[in-house]
Amino acid sequence: MPELNPDTSSESTAIDSLYRISSLLSDTDDPKVALNFIVKEIVRVLRPNTASISLLNPDSQRLELEVTEGLPASAANVALEIGQGLTGWVALHGETLIVPDVRKDKRYVCIKDSIRSEMVVPMIDRGSIIGVVNVNSEQLGAFDAQSHKILKLLTNEATRVVTQLWLIRQLRTKANQLETLVNVSQNIVGELASDDILRGLAKEGRKLMDCQCCAVFLLDPDQTHLELHSMVGRQGPVDVINRLAINTSAMGTAIVRRKQIEVSNLAFTEENDFQHVIQQQGLISMLASPIIYKERVVGVLNAYTDRQQRFNNDEKKIFTTLSRLGAIAIQNARLYSRIFSSEEALRRNEKLTTLGMLAAEIAHEIRNPLTVIKLLFDSLDLEFSLDDARQRDVEVIGEKLDHLEEIVGRVLNFGRNRDGLHARYDLNALLEDTLRLVRHKLQQQKIGLEYTPHTAPIFVDVHKGQIQQVALNLILNAVQAMPDGGRIYISTQAEPDMAAFTVQDSGPGIPKAIQSSIFESFLTNRADGTGLGLSISKRIMRGHRGNIELIQSDQNGSCFRAWLPVSQPIQN
Repeated sequence: MPELNPDTSSESTAIDSLYRISSLLSDTDDPKVALNFIVKEIVRVLRPNTASISLLNPDSQRLELEVTEGLPASAANVALEIGQGLTGWVALHGETLIVPDVRKDKRYVCIKDSIRSEMVVPMIDRGSIIGVVNVNSEQLGAFDAQSHKILKLLTNEATRVVTQLWLIRQLRTKANQLETLVNVSQNIVGELASDDILRGLAKEGRKLMDCQCCAVFLLDPDQTHLELHSMVGRQGPVDVINRLAINTSAMGTAIVRRKQIEVSNLAFTEENDFQHVIQQQGLISMLASPIIYKERVVGVLNAYTDRQQRFNNDEKKIFTTLSRLGAIAIQNARLYSRIFSSEEALRRNEKLTTLGMLAAEIAHEIRNPLTVIKLLFDSLDLEFSLDDARQRDVEVIGEKLDHLEEIVGRVLNFGRNRDGLHARYDLNALLEDTLRLVRHKLQQQKIGLEYTPHTAPIFVDVHKGQIQQVALNLILNAVQAMPDGGRIYISTQAEPDMAAFTVQDSGPGIPKAIQSSIFESFLTNRADGTGLGLSISKRIMRGHRGNIELIQSDQNGSCFRAWLPVSQPIQN
C-alpha cells in the first residue's frame, strides 16, 4: 500500500478509503456495485461537487459513463470518442489533466453549466487504458497537486479492485458456460428426434451466449438456400419462417468459407428477407458459426445481440464448441433414423418372407383344382361365331386360366429365370384386352371410361400377364376410390425409347400423409386392403426395366404413370 503523510486529515481519510476500497473484493462480486462505492468514496475524500467514472467500451471504442455522483440523469447517455473532451484526451494520452477553468479550455464538453474546474485521472491496467475518473468543482482552481496525488492513489486502487472483480466474473462466466456445455451435450446429444435437437440447440445457444436471440438455419438439399428451422428469444420461441439465398446473405459466407463470421451491424447486411425479423426483435450484432460434421456443412448457428457488440475470442470458441456438439447430435439422430428405417425394412422383409411361404402353400393347394377347371373348360369345346362377343369371352377365359396356371407355377418356382416368358406385344392392344376384363365391373360401379390409345402401335417386350396385372391393379384401385361412381381416363404414349400408359380417376385423391410411401409393402388406407398391390406393381415395372409413379393426387383425383422401354426394331 503506498504511504501517505498522515499529518493532514485529507490524507488520513484517503488511507481509510484505500482500505475500504480494497475490502470490496471480499464484500461484493459485482463490479457495478464496486464502482458506485468507489465514486462515493472519492466524493467523501476530495469533496468535489460532482464525480464520475467512465469505462472504455471495447466494442464501440467509446468512453461510456458507468457511475456518477452529482451529475444530472441525462449524463448517463453521454459517450465520448477517444480524444473527445477532457475525458477523451486523458484516455488517449494516459496522463492526468487538471484544468483550473474549464471555460478557457476548448476541449471541454459541458455536462453541467455550474462546473468551473475539473481533474481527470486515467484508469490504467497493465499498460492499457480501461477508463477515466473525473472530479469537478463549481470553484475555479479547486484542485492542486495534493488532491491529484490522492485521486491518483484512489484511482489506482479502484482499478486494481475492479479488474480483479472483472476477472472473477469472467472465471465464473466460463465455469457457467462449461457447465452449460456439459448439460447441452447431455440434453442435445441424448435426443434422437432431429426437430427436438435443433430447437434445443437454439434454446441452449441463447442461454450460453446470454444474447437476445439464437437461431438455427439448415442448408437445403440443393445447397443454395438457408431455411430457418428454430429461433429462440428471451421470451421463448420466435414464430417466423425465413429462407435466405446463400450467395446474397452474410451468414451464407459462414457456409461458403466454413468459418465463423461476425457482423457488428446487421442493418448494413444483405439479408433483405430477414430485415423484418431484425427490426422486430431489435437485433444489432450477429455471430454465425457453421454446423459442420466431417467436412459436410449441415447449417449455421447464429447468436444475435440487441446492442452493438464485438464478440471476444472466448465467446467465439465456446459458440464454435456448441455448434460442433449440435452437428454430432444431428448426425446421431440421422443415424438413428436410418437404423429405425432399416429395422422397419427388416420387419417388412420378414412379413414378405412369411407371405411368400404362405403364398407357396396356397399355390400348391390351388394347382390341383385349377388343373381340373382348365381340363373341364377345354372339354366343353365352346365355340361361337366370330361376330358373337361370347367367342372373345371364351378366348379371354382360356387366356386367364393359362395366366392363373402360370402364376401358380411362378409362385412354386420362385427365383427361376423368367426371361423366356417375355414376348413382343402392342401396348395399345394389351390395354384394350385388359379393359375388356373390367368392363362389367365399371358398368356395375357406374364408372365411365375414356381410353385414348396412341395413334400408332407401341411395341414392347413384356410379360403380358404381369403388365396386365399392373394395369388391372391401377384400374381397380381407381374403382375403389370412387364408390359413388366417376370417370377413369386411360391413355398410352410413345417416345423414341419409351412407352407409357397413364391411369387417372376423378376420386377424392390419396391422403398427403401417405403419398410418399404408397409403394411400400403393407401400406394401405382401406380397411379391406392388403397394401401389396402398388408394391407388387412397382416391382413388376422395375423388373421390365421401367417404373411406375404417382404424377399427381388432390381433391380432383389421382393420376399414375407406368413406363417401360420400347422394343428394338426387328432386324431383317
